[in-house]
Amino acid sequence: MYISNYRRRIKAVFLFFFLFFLFCIARLLFIQFFRSSYLSAIAKRQHNLFVELEPRRGTIFDTNLKPQAINLAVDSVFATPNELRDNEKEAIIRQVAPVLNLDHPFLRDRLSRNKAFVWLARKINAEQSEALKRLNLKGIGFLKETRRSYHNGYLAGHVLGFAGLDNSGLDGIELMYDKFLKGEAGWAQLLRDARQKKLDLQDRMVAPKDGYDVVLTIDEVIQYIAERELDKAYRKNNALAASIVVLDPHTGAVLALANRPNFDLNEYTKANLEQRRNRAITDIFEPGSVFKIVTASGALQEGKVDEQDKFFCENGAYKFYSHVLHDHQAHGTLTFREVIEQSSNIGTSKVAQLLGANSLYHYIRSFGFGSKSGIDLPGEVGGITREPRFWSKISIVCVPMGQEVGVTALQLASAISVIANGGQLMRPYLVKEVRDKEGVTIRKGSPQMIRKVISLDTAERVKKILVGVIEKGTGKLAKVPGFSAAGKTGTAQKLEPNGTYSHSKYIASFIGFAPAEDPKIAIAVILDQPHPYYFGGVVSAPVFKNVAADTLKYLRIKQSQREQVYVNEDQISD
Repeated sequence: MYISNYRRRIKAVFLFFFLFFLFCIARLLFIQFFRSSYLSAIAKRQHNLFVELEPRRGTIFDTNLKPQAINLAVDSVFATPNELRDNEKEAIIRQVAPVLNLDHPFLRDRLSRNKAFVWLARKINAEQSEALKRLNLKGIGFLKETRRSYHNGYLAGHVLGFAGLDNSGLDGIELMYDKFLKGEAGWAQLLRDARQKKLDLQDRMVAPKDGYDVVLTIDEVIQYIAERELDKAYRKNNALAASIVVLDPHTGAVLALANRPNFDLNEYTKANLEQRRNRAITDIFEPGSVFKIVTASGALQEGKVDEQDKFFCENGAYKFYSHVLHDHQAHGTLTFREVIEQSSNIGTSKVAQLLGANSLYHYIRSFGFGSKSGIDLPGEVGGITREPRFWSKISIVCVPMGQEVGVTALQLASAISVIANGGQLMRPYLVKEVRDKEGVTIRKGSPQMIRKVISLDTAERVKKILVGVIEKGTGKLAKVPGFSAAGKTGTAQKLEPNGTYSHSKYIASFIGFAPAEDPKIAIAVILDQPHPYYFGGVVSAPVFKNVAADTLKYLRIKQSQREQVYVNEDQISD
């Protein structure tokens, strides 16, 4: 009986193990044939780590290959929450928060996630990185990334723009040429052990493709000179805002462009929209008397006037229909040359009536007003001009002196360049070339003439008149020591919200070029609401003088031997 029970028990145990063995075989066969792909994928994810390899963003250089925007290698901080206990997470929060200047709730939210990887902070500075590494916290790691750095800080901020955390361009050249600068990301497959520790072994890798470099037409030294002088005037004259543009008048290359207020490119997130706005291409304003170069050029080109033709300037008050036009200073009879030199509104309006509305509008458009210049920067506006059929009865006397039109600082710089270069409207441009790391040119910027505006003879005649503006007229404070110069002053009343002209808010401007006989630079200076002084010949002309003087010295331009010749020619013709 005992032996019989024992045998039955042995058979039962044997049957149990036999059935269990069959079950294991069946399970293994099921896994092998039906679950192998799924489980292999899990194992692969556990033992293989795919890491994106960030490309190096291209460098932005000035025209002399001085770097303006570069990428620096920095640390980014991550955590592995699913490897940490609650008390360890709380310890991390207490110690990491003050180092990274992060809130406790933010860190607690990140560490509460059931993930093997979460970012805590991207692209931290060297001091923060060293402080965290000294803490040697479990579950905290570092990855190398690159951060955009602008070593000149504020310089050329509105030209360069800035790139975000992911190294994508967000404004300026960084945005316009992002497809060249950014490059293409690569990736690497790293091996890990069962405890998820990296083994420093690469299974596969696709190398990133670094971005191309961009070389600007901007000259770092000229940019500094322009910003220094603009900043002085902006502060001294308590202006609301200010802009300056320096061009090579023969090619349209932008040598400097700046605005006030401005911002530090390395701290762009702290800047507001007023600081970041590129006013030189986005802000439109009524230009005032600087616009008289259009009327003067058109009248000479069409043969409507001669330099010695005389105009009665009504002793400072001219009634035209219901409108009374005033000069800033009463004048009797002036020659056409003197009308421009003394910036007579009345004289200019009478010249414009001889030219006619349709011809005047033709030259306004030909000089580039009312259209975008095509500069390689985001946000440019075309300004405001109206066809003559939409003009009022008094528009023919208002438009010639810079009312009822809206322009930008860049348009004014391009317009004065037409006089400087012999009558051609050139497209302003900022990028000299795009090139790879070996210096091979991928894309080249080059001078481009938009149209012929006036003849060489007309440009020379207007040039001599504008020399007289500085030598004898309203622009005396723009006279550049040792060099001849030509230019035009402007003082425009701003519009109040109710549509009337303000008697306390003005736009002060000066446009000009030097040397007059062989122009190397054309400059437009705009100050918005300067006070207590607000005349363009008082607050803007000195900026032109100082920028032109230092720039010409930097460019090693010989002092003008013909400066006195221009003055003598004016005196003889008078």
